[in-house]
Amino acid sequence: MARAGVRIADAAMLDFCGRTMQIDSPDDDAAAMRAAIDAHFSPSDGLITTDEPVVPRVFISDMDSTMIGQECIDELGDFAGLKDRIAAITERAMQGELDFAEALRERVGLLDGLSTGAIDECLTSRIKPMPGAKVLVETLKQLGCRTILVTGGFHHFADPVGEMLGFDHVVGNRLEVAGGKLTGGLAGDIVDSAVKKATLLAEITAAEERWGEGITSLATGDGANDIPMLEAATYGIAYRAKPKARNAANGWIDRGDLTDVLRLLGVNEKDWVR
Repeated sequence: MARAGVRIADAAMLDFCGRTMQIDSPDDDAAAMRAAIDAHFSPSDGLITTDEPVVPRVFISDMDSTMIGQECIDELGDFAGLKDRIAAITERAMQGELDFAEALRERVGLLDGLSTGAIDECLTSRIKPMPGAKVLVETLKQLGCRTILVTGGFHHFADPVGEMLGFDHVVGNRLEVAGGKLTGGLAGDIVDSAVKKATLLAEITAAEERWGEGITSLATGDGANDIPMLEAATYGIAYRAKPKARNAANGWIDRGDLTDVLRLLGVNEKDWVR
């Protein structure tokens, strides 16, 4: 790593299975450290911090392709016979190539007339949690962390997913429904990147009122819409993320599952809630 311009003061394994290494450097160059890790250990899971990681008081996470393995609107599009068309818009939005709100309205408009029964069937048959998601959420809760699921997707999916995984609170968009069918519109304001960041900051403020200043926070996400909250959190961890989101975060999971977030935070496996 020295050839990459990163001096190493110390390196030590943190577990007996040889999965987690802590590298200490006297230099303050996060970009060089990340480049060196990518060059020598890719694919890897990592977190770059200036202080020893601690368990956060606030955890906020994206849902689609982060806490669950699917993009809900793409799966709904399949029921409408439009999955490829909708998925292409989703991918461009997550890459940061399209305005999120405009892309969301366009995709929802394509679902006009779809029965709400398709939502129930989609939720039951297609929506599955990411490996390690429930362990991550329940462990953080057990350790005194407030957990919030915030999504640019929809409450029709986020509410049951949030309950299944154990989140304390859910923030999301609402599909407009009339006569048992989707109207192609949204009810209420859109949850976008600004709302995700604002939700995180509001939760930090509330936690500071209870615990005092210096609240440590964690955010996980995968797309461009998650960048502001990833940047605002103490630990912003990009999970199997698009390049822009990965580059914006100070942590990343490219190899393992969501329990590796706990490893990066230094939470001993014996304390995990399974």
